[in-house]
Amino acid sequence: MRLDKFLKISRLIKRRTLAKEVADQGRILVNGNPAKASSKISAGDELAIRFGQKLLTVKVNDLRETVKKDEASMLYTIIKEESIQQN
Repeated sequence: MRLDKFLKISRLIKRRTLAKEVADQGRILVNGNPAKASSKISAGDELAIRFGQKLLTVKVNDLRETVKKDEASMLYTIIKEESIQQN
């Protein structure tokens, strides 16, 4: 599954166009490597997403084409959430 589609379906990022912009800015790492919106991800991959002053690391549990809103958080597990200090 494409990275931008997974981010939208899992509701980590609200819109697919926004997910594409974030990926194109180099703010998403898949298994430690910079990722594009079109990068293919699979179950077991680790995503590191930088939202402003926050770094969110999640593990992909499952890939689905559609999912209900209350089940979206089952697609991933949050490994860590940390603040980024900028000088």
